[in-house]
Amino acid sequence: MQPQDLVRAHTVYACVMGSRAFGLATDASDTDRRGVFLAPTALYWRFEKPPTHVEGPGEERFSWELERFCELALRGNPNILECLHSPLVEHVDDTGRELLSLRGAFLSRRVHDTFGRYALGQRRKLDADVRTTGAPRWKHAMHLLRLLMSARDLLRSGELRIDVGEQREPLLAVKRGEVPWARVEAWTVRLAAEAEEALRGSPLPPEPDQARVAGFLHRVRRDSALRSPSPAAVAPTGAGDGEPGQAL
Repeated sequence: MQPQDLVRAHTVYACVMGSRAFGLATDASDTDRRGVFLAPTALYWRFEKPPTHVEGPGEERFSWELERFCELALRGNPNILECLHSPLVEHVDDTGRELLSLRGAFLSRRVHDTFGRYALGQRRKLDADVRTTGAPRWKHAMHLLRLLMSARDLLRSGELRIDVGEQREPLLAVKRGEVPWARVEAWTVRLAAEAEEALRGSPLPPEPDQARVAGFLHRVRRDSALRSPSPAAVAPTGAGDGEPGQAL
């Protein structure tokens, strides 16, 4: 089975991400699609394992295999966690619905570090732009602010909401280059300080609920295996006994 066929046949969850999910879309915005597929357990009985992620089919589409997706979510990866909380869901099956029901199990105070590291990396790139060209890439500056807002609010409330709501117009003004870089810098510093303060009283647990997620993965892998033909049923003739004269 080709990687893109896995996405076509075994997607359990698919959504729209990017500016459309964040409430920041304009007429020129792309439609970024993200998804999760469940590779059949029988494919893991081969030497060549299924891919952990797949680009396509189609433009602006990217999917993760369920186990890899959960692994990254447990680490607090911002892109993965936001994918789980997209308001624009395009497809979900029973496994996908159970995955969505686990959203809270992936959230922990780790997000302060993971969102913060990602934001710091983006800030360094923006600073480099300013040094070399005199101005940042304003779209990236907008998304840095959005990410810092999201992290602060998540730490405050224990819930991840990715639509920017009433902050849409101020953020789009940054994207258009209408806000001086010095004001954007000050804004990022303030948001980082607010996230640090929110961490101290955050309702989020110190660690994600890895045991709960592991139980979910074990169950879906087992159920997939029970639906698959046995290895003996699909093995080539003689594959189970070795070749004549060959030690096993």
